[in-house]
Amino acid sequence: MSSADIYIGLMSGTSIDSIDAAAMTFIDGQLALLGTHSQSIPESLKQQIIDLCQPSKDSVQLLCETDNQLGELFAEAALALMAANNITSGQVAAIGSHGQTIRHSPPENNAIPFSQQIADANIIAARTGCRVVADFRRKDMALGGHGAPLVPAFHKTLFADTRANRVIANIGGISNITVLPNDGSCFGFDTGPGNLLLDAWCCKHTGNSFDDRGSWGAAGQRHAELLNQLMGHPFISQTAPKSTGREMFNLAWLEQQLKDYSLAAQDIQATLVAFTAQSLAGAINGLNEPANEVYICGGGVFNDQLVAQLQIELGSATLHSTQQLGLDPTWVEACAFGWLAHQRMNEQPGNLPGVTGASRETVLGALFLP
Repeated sequence: MSSADIYIGLMSGTSIDSIDAAAMTFIDGQLALLGTHSQSIPESLKQQIIDLCQPSKDSVQLLCETDNQLGELFAEAALALMAANNITSGQVAAIGSHGQTIRHSPPENNAIPFSQQIADANIIAARTGCRVVADFRRKDMALGGHGAPLVPAFHKTLFADTRANRVIANIGGISNITVLPNDGSCFGFDTGPGNLLLDAWCCKHTGNSFDDRGSWGAAGQRHAELLNQLMGHPFISQTAPKSTGREMFNLAWLEQQLKDYSLAAQDIQATLVAFTAQSLAGAINGLNEPANEVYICGGGVFNDQLVAQLQIELGSATLHSTQQLGLDPTWVEACAFGWLAHQRMNEQPGNLPGVTGASRETVLGALFLP
């Protein structure tokens, strides 16, 4: 491998379940995945992150300490990936670190817009000896955009096809879609909850951090009235560009929705599966150009009940994972931030104004030297 042509992507999403690390090259524009690593997040640190997402519990002290601890953990993930694949710092052009989002406030409702990710990139650079690109969202927001979702530009590069109208659906903590019509255009937006509510409800009632293959929720029955209430959330019908996060959809919000109901925990889980599937499929089915092919990625791929419900809601559109397109659905987002680092190092735009609402294309990310 020649010098400095490897990129590493580091990603921790809204689910806060792990740090995904992926090493890759881009030769003649083609992505080659070299290796992957998943770094678990200790429960104590996960709770600190959740507290930082809640204005009533956050503090400057907690913010700075968690930023530092996550920087060390992200560095550990990168170093473990490098060691397992015999990659030296001299071979790494840059690490693209998304960090961990602790607050996302998009430009709407007359609020001051901002998006804050932590995991100190200075620490990652110092520990790994590699250049690190981080802080990807705020330049887009400075130009009037949402700073999210950012993965559609990567999806367009990797997955667009002139033979079909494709949709890439990422089911992470929050669900989002990238729409790839066969005319070469691209747009996308967040659609609503993904695994976030499912994981939170399952953890509360079973002690497990997620519903393995969706088996626990599959034993329940959806509740039509509650489902209609959840689908009535204003975000679901909001027009794009739009983005959301843990601030809007969380366990406290869910429990507020449940205050007038007395339902079995598994029935609520089944209803949450239907909520995720219907809100996601509704966004896809409502497109001006019908999608011939839908490819899913993210943790939701492994919830069999959710995937089955999504296929029912989509009707005739074919549903596959991105594995069918050559990229394991687990690693799509980590690869996206490796690609965004590649864009930054080559001074190429990383955003799509038609997705985020920014006034123009721009190079994303700040560079941190070792």
